[in-house]
Amino acid sequence: MTPDDFRRIALSLEGAEEGSHMGQADFRVGGRIFATLAAEKQGYGNLMLTPDQQAEFVADKPEVFLPIPGGWGRNGATHVRLALANEDLLAGALQAAWKLRMEKNRQVRAKSAASGKGAADLRR
Repeated sequence: MTPDDFRRIALSLEGAEEGSHMGQADFRVGGRIFATLAAEKQGYGNLMLTPDQQAEFVADKPEVFLPIPGGWGRNGATHVRLALANEDLLAGALQAAWKLRMEKNRQVRAKSAASGKGAADLRR
């Protein structure tokens, strides 16, 4: 797979939009990042997963998935070696990151509704 494949699959997910974070392509849903191409030059796409999801992907396909070094990786941020991924594997991994972000977005909206704060108040 290539960065263009990563982009195409990420943008095929409902509500996904491409943005930029520190000059690198990112993919967002509800304004929040679920994947990036921040390490594109090194041949990676990046996924924002939970540590448990990351462990499952790494255990299943250690040649394709690896934790991003440091604290981001300990929190679930995961590299995908694009050259070693196939369409189905990459699509499933991106969908997992997208679904997690959608769930987190719903939780934030529910908390803001319960507290009487609007979404704009939470982004400040």
